[in-house]
Amino acid sequence: MELFSTKLIYMLCLIMRLVTALNTTAGSDLKVERDEFASILMKVGLKRNVAKVLTYLAGVAEATSREIEIGSDLRQPEVSIAMREIRKLDWISERDEKNPGKGRPYRIYKLNRSLPEIIGYLEGEKAKESDRIMRQIEKLKSLKSN
Repeated sequence: MELFSTKLIYMLCLIMRLVTALNTTAGSDLKVERDEFASILMKVGLKRNVAKVLTYLAGVAEATSREIEIGSDLRQPEVSIAMREIRKLDWISERDEKNPGKGRPYRIYKLNRSLPEIIGYLEGEKAKESDRIMRQIEKLKSLKSN
């Protein structure tokens, strides 16, 4: 039970740091804030690419894939993989916009979930994971006592 409490406290501290990172003053260095936000998302369990793309999209109204690449400091394949995962979670909306002149239309992305909703989802997933681990530990205890 002590292990569970320690892990729960650790996860809550990470979530609180995430919320604090969101509420920092406007004068703070944006890059440092984004890096901390992405870092906390990764510690909570998101993949690096997904965390960086989410962090970038949280700071803009909408963006093209190229803007996401530049803003998140990822390569195009990394952005595509992250977008695929974010799309599965239904956290983004997409629309196509005609390219001025010739060429393919380009896709524009924006978050369709608020950050508190996304954080709530992550919190719920971690709670489920903790419950599952605790059930396994209790089963181990009962097997040992038999």
